[in-house]
Amino acid sequence: MIKKAAILGLLAAALAGTVCAQEAEVPKGIPHLDHVFVIMMENHGYDQIIGNPDTPFANSYAKSANSATNYFAVAHPSLTNYLEVVGGSNFGVQSDNNPDWHNATCTNNLASGTVNTDNPASPNICPIFGTGTDAATPAIDCTNETTCAPGSNKGENNIDGFKSIPAATKVVGKTIADQLFAAGLSWKSYQESLPSTGADGVNFSDGFFTDASDILAVLPKEKQGLLKLYAAKHNPFVYFQSVQQGQNPELSLKQVVGFEGAHGLFEDLSSGHVPNFSFIAPNQCNDQHGRGNGGTQCDFDPNNNGSLVGLNPALMYIGDLNLRNIVKAIHKSPIWEDGHNAIVVLWDEDDYSVAPTTNKVLLIVDTNYGEHSVQDGNFYTHFSLLRSIEGGFGLPCLNHACDSNTKVISSLFHWNSGHDGDTQ
Repeated sequence: MIKKAAILGLLAAALAGTVCAQEAEVPKGIPHLDHVFVIMMENHGYDQIIGNPDTPFANSYAKSANSATNYFAVAHPSLTNYLEVVGGSNFGVQSDNNPDWHNATCTNNLASGTVNTDNPASPNICPIFGTGTDAATPAIDCTNETTCAPGSNKGENNIDGFKSIPAATKVVGKTIADQLFAAGLSWKSYQESLPSTGADGVNFSDGFFTDASDILAVLPKEKQGLLKLYAAKHNPFVYFQSVQQGQNPELSLKQVVGFEGAHGLFEDLSSGHVPNFSFIAPNQCNDQHGRGNGGTQCDFDPNNNGSLVGLNPALMYIGDLNLRNIVKAIHKSPIWEDGHNAIVVLWDEDDYSVAPTTNKVLLIVDTNYGEHSVQDGNFYTHFSLLRSIEGGFGLPCLNHACDSNTKVISSLFHWNSGHDGDTQ
């Protein structure tokens, strides 16, 4: 047992490298990027997408564009990974809890040093700001939707089930949206099924009704309850004080919009008026997450053990089709040929799959320049993606994206061999 503990300790130290805080240098090795479109899918591991006959577009796209074959989500649950993709930290959040909207009196998790978890249950998440200490990422997760004895390997695997990340101090409570705004660049979070009233105070919505609606007063015979298509937990920016307060409209909830309607995703793409950075989250029937009251094509997977067995084929296919539609809309937009642009498709996590399944997910990078059909087998995480996007925009690395062992994914964003274009 002593030897095993020592080995695991060395592995943890190897992954952690130098744990940095706040912002550091601008990452090198990524060409200048004008527009980046990040499309976030849900809850399926690499081997549940690649080789799955019900996800034909994702499979063909991974071959025709560029893909990472050894890319890992960091932890569980969903929200934690969304925060890590856009902010380089979990910010002390290891739950899917809703925002504690506009609460100026609560103490955020960075400042308190406490961790917001599912087990034990924690309150809604205080608006994130300031600096402080985030939560450690253990190799085996025993706090979220599962319990396990100390030292047990019966919980969910974070990363690959062996590597871990210690908590970092002086983590800064902001995201790439804050960085883009400070640099004079633009951003939007496109959220399918967001109500027309916007994101403020909304935790769930079906595109019209929200969790604050009195549905029975309008539809007295309604029995299934709210179909939670939009979920704040898939919209990481709304958890941050800067966006909630919105002292400047360019860094506010005004930058959170839906897919349809005025200034929504498809209208923006059609007109070519899109921001530098677009974060795109399909709803929970179209991102392969599933809902218990969403009908057969949206039902949760009956059994998720990390393999193709037990998946809901309709859920997988509908999500794949919607992914295709979004990518095609970007390709048809006049903005796609304007400058140097990239589409990034990734899955947030593998949905709590237990050992021996790891938290490996698919990452696809499609550029309007450079090489294609590249497959990279190097080890990367969500922190690597953030570091790479920051490098493309000339922004400093943020939080764990600055860790000494977090590498940019240069091969998937690179120019053709011999290209003399500048890189950041």
